[in-house]
Amino acid sequence: MNTTRDTTYLDWPFFEARHAELERALDAWAAQHLSDAHGADVDDACRALVAQLGQGGWLAHATGIDGQIDTRAICLMRETLARHNGLADFAFAMQGLGSGAIGLFGSAQNKARYLPEVASGKRIAAFALSEPQAGSDVAAMACAARRDGDEYVLDGEKTWISNGGIADFYVVFARTGEAPGARGISAFIVDADNPGLEIAERIAVIAPHPLARLRFKHCRVPVSQRLGEAGQGFKVAMATLDVFRTSVAAAALGFARRAFDEALRHATQRQMFGQTLADFQLTQAKLAQMATGIDACALLTYRAAWQRDQGRKVTKEAAMAKLTATETAQQVIDAAVQMFGGMGVVSDHPVERLYREIRALRIYEGASEVQQLIIARELLCEAADA
Repeated sequence: MNTTRDTTYLDWPFFEARHAELERALDAWAAQHLSDAHGADVDDACRALVAQLGQGGWLAHATGIDGQIDTRAICLMRETLARHNGLADFAFAMQGLGSGAIGLFGSAQNKARYLPEVASGKRIAAFALSEPQAGSDVAAMACAARRDGDEYVLDGEKTWISNGGIADFYVVFARTGEAPGARGISAFIVDADNPGLEIAERIAVIAPHPLARLRFKHCRVPVSQRLGEAGQGFKVAMATLDVFRTSVAAAALGFARRAFDEALRHATQRQMFGQTLADFQLTQAKLAQMATGIDACALLTYRAAWQRDQGRKVTKEAAMAKLTATETAQQVIDAAVQMFGGMGVVSDHPVERLYREIRALRIYEGASEVQQLIIARELLCEAADA
């Protein structure tokens, strides 16, 4: 990908000098080590990317191995990786999402057991929250964990689980019944080879990555594998998602930047009717809309990341960032496909891949409609407290 990047946004007051250095180092590494595409075996490609990212030292930023999670660093890294290779962004993000709860809530023993190997790329992590009838509505969770002495016994299903089928362990959320609804859920680390855990189905999606439905049948998990206290699972899930929901916005931003770079280069080179495509006012208007939307997304994304790193609540701001970035990136990428004409829908063309990559981001970790509900709820709470 030979483009001249505009990196002036790294000088924004949201960032410290170390963030700009990190982004530039990762961009240089990605240009050397990552290609646009990957082979047909997505499982193997994902394993290889996790190993590469671990060997490069990049995964340590996502795991909270030192007890800290730098949201701005994670967002910059996801943006950069997404710009280069969508599956590399996925591999990085899932290592963080699957282990972030351990970094935030795990015991010293669990942190020592799992985080170093996740950071080095030797273990693959996964986050198992969604169920067939409980996606956005976590309180509808049916997977249950029954206490039996020094163990819990898990029964139920999880679905749409990223890294499902290749993960070495799963952070699993199950109803333990301390209170009704979301207050009666606990979180557990379940090793992939734990008896009673099986991969019930592998799920194929338009932008291929490892995805599966999990089934638990009398799956015994030691109490020591619980994250936080019993009944705190919803808190564990939301704290983890608050970090990575903002980073979804950053990934969308990376996809949008790549699409814009491709479109701008094409528009200035494509000859039509004795001039370039970029000479047409319609093209100029579209490029202006794309660039403005990208900057608006970046401002919202890095405001939310900066605010979280200051220790402030970011529920509303993270939702605003994810909603705006994913919806805008879809528009930017669609405009890029249109600008390329027939080439834009040829399989494995960069903008065609981006078109498939972006669609899921408007759904996972809270669909756009759910983000709107979250934003409205927070606004109404603020108004009631005023």
